[in-house]
Amino acid sequence: MNNTSIYVGRFAPSPSGPLHFGSLVAAVGSYLQAKSQHGRWLVRIEDIDPPREIPGASDDILATLEAYGLQWDDDVFYQHQQSDIYENVLAKLTTKKLCYPCSCTRKMIKQQNGRYLGTCRDKNNPKQNNALRINLSSIIDKPTYFKDKLQGAILLAPEQVNDDFIIKRKDGLYAYNLAVVVDDIQQGITEVVRGADLIPTTGFQLCLYQLLGAKPPSYVHLPLAVTEPGLKLSKQNHATAVDKQNPVPTLKKVLAFLGHPVPDSVPQHNCRALLNWAQMNWSLSNIPKTREIQM
Repeated sequence: MNNTSIYVGRFAPSPSGPLHFGSLVAAVGSYLQAKSQHGRWLVRIEDIDPPREIPGASDDILATLEAYGLQWDDDVFYQHQQSDIYENVLAKLTTKKLCYPCSCTRKMIKQQNGRYLGTCRDKNNPKQNNALRINLSSIIDKPTYFKDKLQGAILLAPEQVNDDFIIKRKDGLYAYNLAVVVDDIQQGITEVVRGADLIPTTGFQLCLYQLLGAKPPSYVHLPLAVTEPGLKLSKQNHATAVDKQNPVPTLKKVLAFLGHPVPDSVPQHNCRALLNWAQMNWSLSNIPKTREIQM
């Protein structure tokens, strides 16, 4: 476990395709937030959903980060190597009756206005062929909001702290909310810098931190790059991969997007020169306090 007095940040892409402009914004923002505080910046490949993964994407992502001068401070962390740790956490939660098997289908939940109402909490369903849900009814003092260092106070929707969410899927794959919390605890992450599209997951994760008896990190949710309101740049929307061969122009655009346009007086012959300037001038107060920026 890392010393929590030292800033530890991370960038955690999924290998479902190459890095695009929006994911590079998260990478650069998390890197500069860590380095401006003389902290450590880690890279985690979130590869626990094989059906969504593209062969070779992990190596391509790492090569892209290197092309943009974003060097991580420890060995790359791969989620697919953490199954034993996830299982140990699930075993502890099961022993404490903090999770339970659920046989409800998406169709059944949709008929309940999309809210999961704890239908299987007391059914003692078998583990086989069922999803595993966290039991949020066991939390007495539930969080109602969290303080985002960029976006300010964010109220949590009732479903984020009341609806028992899945932590292991019926098909045996570990759910994002379980893996991200367990990994952040294991890596000693002190602050999570990520895109604003992940704000809705934060309530679930704060609840899980509480049930695991761990201190949550602080949060910075960066504005999303969108092509039109509500439509973010993403791999699913076939966003164009960033250029690894000529990265300087794209890095300048990323820095401008994050409220740090590079002055003409700054040497711009390579990414390292741009990042050095950005690190010295980095301030969250310069980043637009909005959840979306249309490109």
